[in-house]
Amino acid sequence: MNRGEKLFFDVFLKEAASESPETKQNNRWERFSTITNKIADEDIDGFLVYRTHHPSTHLINGRIGIYQRNLDEYNESLILDNRYYKRGCLNCHSFCNNRTDKMLIGIRSRKHGNCDLLVENGVVQKIGAKLTYTSWHPSGRVIAYSFNTVRQFFHSARNEVRDSIDMESMLLYYLVDSRILKTSAKFSKKDHLETYPAWSGDGRYLYFCRGPMSWSDPWDTNNIPPENYDKLQYDLLRISYDIEKDQWGDVETVLSAQDTGLSILMPRISPDGRWLLFCMCDYGCFPAFQQSSDLYMIDLSAAQKTGRYNYRRLDINSDQCDSYHSWSSNSRWIVFSSKRRDGVFTRPYLSYVDPTGKAYKPFLLPQKDPTFYDSCLQTYNTPELVIEPVRATKERLGRVVRGSRQITVEMPITMATPEAGRIASQEYLFEERE
Repeated sequence: MNRGEKLFFDVFLKEAASESPETKQNNRWERFSTITNKIADEDIDGFLVYRTHHPSTHLINGRIGIYQRNLDEYNESLILDNRYYKRGCLNCHSFCNNRTDKMLIGIRSRKHGNCDLLVENGVVQKIGAKLTYTSWHPSGRVIAYSFNTVRQFFHSARNEVRDSIDMESMLLYYLVDSRILKTSAKFSKKDHLETYPAWSGDGRYLYFCRGPMSWSDPWDTNNIPPENYDKLQYDLLRISYDIEKDQWGDVETVLSAQDTGLSILMPRISPDGRWLLFCMCDYGCFPAFQQSSDLYMIDLSAAQKTGRYNYRRLDINSDQCDSYHSWSSNSRWIVFSSKRRDGVFTRPYLSYVDPTGKAYKPFLLPQKDPTFYDSCLQTYNTPELVIEPVRATKERLGRVVRGSRQITVEMPITMATPEAGRIASQEYLFEERE
């Protein structure tokens, strides 16, 4: 009923009475300037899905859970945590068109293996391959993946001591109906690192990030981190795709690290196809560990007319890490991860984006107890807005992880494919997906 109206906040401060008889005054109130906020005209999606864990989970192999929060209330419910399959990691949940009837959850388990849980219209299946970052084609018929060999290491002295690097990565795509996992030599190169696939709103283009691989053996664990790891920067590219013919076009550069001076990561296109939201940081492909990470925007409609991808840094950034982000279904809201409160714990922030692409003052995900975050020792990451709750129960998801039935897929053999046997035998570290 108050859409588009203004909301006013008046703040008063009561002065303490002086103990000195000479200056003793009655308690006096001071009023600050009125704070004015505008109530958005458009709704935000009703639910937020995120992962929580303790920041030291990589050391203690602790509890990791994916939760959903009803944004109309304060109710939070568990979707799945790693107690349902004897510990391990779960991350990189993704949804098709902000809906939960088509979703994926990545699982890494020493006991039950690495897999992806595929939920389609209430049916839960296990894909017998653990792939990392995922993006659903808007048709729901194709899923783009990245395969990443991640290694984590630690700095001896800086605000964020954790760091990660992709020693080897490539892009693949999964045809849902035919259950075939494929790739293309056009976007998976042996001497490059490809990651963070993201479909355009109309499904005609796949955006992704690519950086040069300067080391000869990505499986050499004695070379972590490799020399000049902090010089590695990623470009932002895209490639056209014809879903009916299953054919790829040519790769084209959207933004280059040489031009920006920064590593370009995590492209996410608004569902209406107009806005490309991404982040940039000093180096690497894990902005959650980089204090330098900020959010940027490109107007794709303007770029189509001019042929130039002009980018701008959003005003909602802070002096701490601002990274993982996603869009609402109506392209009017974003949620992103930020460490702006203390530089340690990642929290979800919501921001309204108007039709001109201006992002407004972000606010922290509200809690019923206003002091909740002061004592909360869990970090929140990978926030995703959805229009409905996840209905697959944690018990059913856990049973599928523990079960032996799965969709068997074979990794396609290309120049970018790791050596035989390494995919099945590799052991992932418990890296942070913030």
